[in-house]
Amino acid sequence: MNLTGIHHLTAITADAKRNHDFYTQALGMRLVKKTVNQDDVSAYHLFYADGQATPGTDITFFDWPVGRERRGTHSISQTGLRVNGEKALAWWKDRFDSLKIEHQGITERNGRLVLDFEDFEGQRLSLVDDGGKGDAYPWDRSPVPAEYQIRGLGPITISVPKLDRTAVVLTAAMDMRAGNEYRIGDTPVHVFEMGEGGPAAELHVAVEPDLPFAQQGAGGVHHVAFRTPDEKSYQECWERLQTLRAPSSGPVDRYYFRSLYFREPNGILFEIATDGPGFATDEPMDKLGESLALPPFLEPRRDEIEAGLKPL
Repeated sequence: MNLTGIHHLTAITADAKRNHDFYTQALGMRLVKKTVNQDDVSAYHLFYADGQATPGTDITFFDWPVGRERRGTHSISQTGLRVNGEKALAWWKDRFDSLKIEHQGITERNGRLVLDFEDFEGQRLSLVDDGGKGDAYPWDRSPVPAEYQIRGLGPITISVPKLDRTAVVLTAAMDMRAGNEYRIGDTPVHVFEMGEGGPAAELHVAVEPDLPFAQQGAGGVHHVAFRTPDEKSYQECWERLQTLRAPSSGPVDRYYFRSLYFREPNGILFEIATDGPGFATDEPMDKLGESLALPPFLEPRRDEIEAGLKPL
């Protein structure tokens, strides 16, 4: 499989308005698409990203009226958000202090400086110094200065009770490379790399056999998506899963990208998503996220869908 990195991560909120305020105002990200869950149109699907809605920068949320997540293994346990440099982390620490956002201070993990924190629902997040690697597209209307803005996603950490079956899927089926191992306390964490590597293209697997099974809810993560460049590579991914007789969704057209869903052996939901066509398909780039966007097959139901959504 030609996977080049993290495409997006989709989490769960029970309060869309407060979620919108936190990610656009406290974190300074751009709402690049305000749409609905295509499988449950009663729920918003909100996409926050960089100034150009670049693949690999989206943290997204389903708005569901559910209770809090029960933390545990068999889950996606932490979402990395990349920033450039120690100075940026120090700026964010001061900002979190001023906004009374819980954080763990600046520490080092796997050779990188990080600043772990949580949103208002306990969503586990971490600002990660990516050393300025790769392009960055700041949002000119962000309350955060351009040099300190969140540049994208990664790494993403999942929790499993045993490594072996997950490692086979990641390497033999998905063609990730097994990298180094580090520890968080007594917990071993194994790094798997895609594409050119680096935090934007890493999945970290924490082995935590003593934790209970997680239960999804507000503050938890629904799935993680991995990037594949185009339709050709997407079809190759689908053919690989068919060859392996791996259960999957089959090809799904999400209008803004093509998707393919399957679960790794611990039940964690993975998605493969194409880089295009992108979020400017149905809105001008300078107007992204300002109104409710619906894919063509949902457009005839606009009045019904809008009536069921609360204003942000």
